[in-house]
Amino acid sequence: MIRTAIAGLGWWGRTLVESIDGSALMTVVAAAQPRVSPEIDAFITARGLRHVASVDELAKDDGIEAVILATPPSGHAAETTTLARAGKHVFCEKPFTYDKASAAAAAAAVEKAGVVLGIGFNRRFHPEMEKLRERIRSGGLGVLEHIECIMTVPNALFMPKTAWRAKPEEAPCGALAPLGVHAIDAFIQLAGEIETIYCQSTRRAVDLPTDDTTSALFRMKSGASAYLGMMMATAPAFVVQAYGSKGWVRLDGMTHVAGASSEERRTGLFAECRFQPVQGEAETWAADRVDTARVGLEAFARAAAGGPAFPVTPAEIVHGAAATEALIRSAATGQAQRVE
Repeated sequence: MIRTAIAGLGWWGRTLVESIDGSALMTVVAAAQPRVSPEIDAFITARGLRHVASVDELAKDDGIEAVILATPPSGHAAETTTLARAGKHVFCEKPFTYDKASAAAAAAAVEKAGVVLGIGFNRRFHPEMEKLRERIRSGGLGVLEHIECIMTVPNALFMPKTAWRAKPEEAPCGALAPLGVHAIDAFIQLAGEIETIYCQSTRRAVDLPTDDTTSALFRMKSGASAYLGMMMATAPAFVVQAYGSKGWVRLDGMTHVAGASSEERRTGLFAECRFQPVQGEAETWAADRVDTARVGLEAFARAAAGGPAFPVTPAEIVHGAAATEALIRSAATGQAQRVE
């Protein structure tokens, strides 16, 4: 049982705590939250959590072995480094960082300290993503040609301008932070490293400082291509589709919609699945309801306890940050960018 603290008790931070209720692998005993609303205060009290004001205080606590970071992205690199140097295992919500240099430095601090780094790419842990990866790697799709991912939510239609997700410095390219980084990780998971990205991002439907409509084209080092479409001001959707010379697989699902129940946000990500071969009848099936947040956190807990390594490697985390940096740079310059 890993004694864990959480930093950040926004709606997703609270969801993460709820996801490991009854876990035999980890328990949350403390929370760092600088500003406490009545809602957060009630959550802390109901859970019996010890409240502190900052990550620095968690780093000094010898009774805490691991920390979950559900804080804004701008602080992730420094917070991860501080915690790692204090000997704490770190599970960081995505995005890890928006640039390769800070991601690499934080990952190096984790490696030097000999602790475990996990990241909140919860969709990667759904069995359907694992089965799709295995179908691709085993040759079941033939030559992988192209992957597409569409991720949408209506959240920007109701978001106050003061929210951190509305600030370009915290959430560039609109839905990149809450949605698009999941797709970037899926492309890495399914097709390997990314070579170049071309992105366009604009504001169509909302009066916010950040964008609501963003799309990007990817060239993978393998030669395959990929497309990402992400929107913050339309009905919710989540679609992954992989095309190969033997057919295609489509995974339909849902994104985390503000106001949905905690259970729905954790388990309702995938729905109908379909494999259409080049010849023959299509196969369709319903995805299992899996609490991917819990699966990811428990994989982190096992790694922290000396078990199997966390499935998303530090190299993949850093490469994902490099791809995110290239995407943001492309949106700003209007030019395709290499992922360095």
